[in-house]
Amino acid sequence: MFKLHYIEYNHLVKNFTDHLQRLGYGKSSQRMLPKCVQEFLCRQERNELYDLPQLTSSDILDHHEYLQQRPNMKRPGGLSEMMIAHHVYALKLFFNWLQELRLLEENPMSALHFEKPTSKAHEVLTREEVTNLYEACETLKERAILHVYYGCGLRRDEGVKLNVSDLQFRNKMLYVREGKGGKSRAVPMTEKISEELKAYCYQERKSKPNELAFLINQRGTRLHGNDANKLLRAIIQKSDVLHLATKVSLHSLRHSIATHLLESGLSVEYVRDFLGHAYLESTQRYTHIKNAAAWI
Repeated sequence: MFKLHYIEYNHLVKNFTDHLQRLGYGKSSQRMLPKCVQEFLCRQERNELYDLPQLTSSDILDHHEYLQQRPNMKRPGGLSEMMIAHHVYALKLFFNWLQELRLLEENPMSALHFEKPTSKAHEVLTREEVTNLYEACETLKERAILHVYYGCGLRRDEGVKLNVSDLQFRNKMLYVREGKGGKSRAVPMTEKISEELKAYCYQERKSKPNELAFLINQRGTRLHGNDANKLLRAIIQKSDVLHLATKVSLHSLRHSIATHLLESGLSVEYVRDFLGHAYLESTQRYTHIKNAAAWI
């Protein structure tokens, strides 16, 4: 339906796809984003516009209005807010790329602002709230929970699957042997995190014989995800952030450290590797959150 006939436009879409692949975008994004651009270029082709430098902000706004009225090809009704946002995001990436290649002097997207779709976001704690959680801890095990899921940014299952042998305190490295998608990664630990996890391991961790797990429940066996969540709930109950009790989860801690690292000036690529994301756009979700409170 949105087939291009103009050879130069076809080349641009292909090269843009290659560009997304080099940036580390996921395969689904490599398919979807160029299709959004292709639909835009197809409409320009129908209007007999073949010179992209002639495009103006009005052409982008016209396309945005068209998307709001266009029928959904897969189900009854129109495009969702999220899908329209994907189209806008694709055009933003596309025109930024053209400008980098010096194929455009002026970016028609630069002066435009589009409302973001409303969506349920994960709760992100401020640095002050995280500090408050640490201050509420009464045991080394409680601090270990915060260190594993906030300080090291692990997913719930990655944390409970940790074995004692996965933590190398001398090198201040934590190894996730089987993360999401079966991928492994090394996570650096700060001096304080390393020392406190070591203290928990050798002073407070009481396990049954031959138990390899790092996080241990009251029975001396491996802690389960629900148990880790209950420990977090207990910390929150003792803290000054009790109002967040129904909103904060172990995954919220992971979202929070990702946001705080980006706010500290670390690159998206570094944070991607730290979190173990397979694709760059998974990490870029955190880049819109700014102005967190300072550490206390």
